[in-house]
Amino acid sequence: MENSETGNNNEKADKAEKADKALLVLGCPQVPIQTTAVLYIAGRLKKAGIGTVIAGTPAARLLIKYGDIDGHYIDEIKDLDTVIDQVAEKKESYPTCFVFIHNDAGVSYAATMHSLLDGVVYPVIFGSDAEKMSDMIDFDCEKITAVAAHNPKPLISAINRVLKWDA
Repeated sequence: MENSETGNNNEKADKAEKADKALLVLGCPQVPIQTTAVLYIAGRLKKAGIGTVIAGTPAARLLIKYGDIDGHYIDEIKDLDTVIDQVAEKKESYPTCFVFIHNDAGVSYAATMHSLLDGVVYPVIFGSDAEKMSDMIDFDCEKITAVAAHNPKPLISAINRVLKWDA
């Protein structure tokens, strides 16, 4: 996976290039396209040889568990609060992190992961308030944004514009 990052994040981008695992952070699965986008990114990561770890709320974890019943795309599914604690305590680290955002809580999760991780954090922003949520992110990052709730195509297109897949 390559990314189109420039500027101050070059060192973080280099770490992301060499990533062997990626964290995908999921809040409330209220917007239907979240699960599709998660499975799409996870599938692309796996194809590139990068392991995938989901950190999510109980409902988000169940949707992913049953959406990838045979574990083709997802290597591990963990509790979001537990992962945040482990990252904060330096017990876990991820060179690449995708945070799925459709509300204020998602913006907070992105800011938290950005402050805790040494790697690259990609906010994946969607839903009817995507532009508003995008404007709330005040740290240096490459945002993946689409105003979409039901049709995943605009978000998948935004993902592909930002990330260049090797596989």
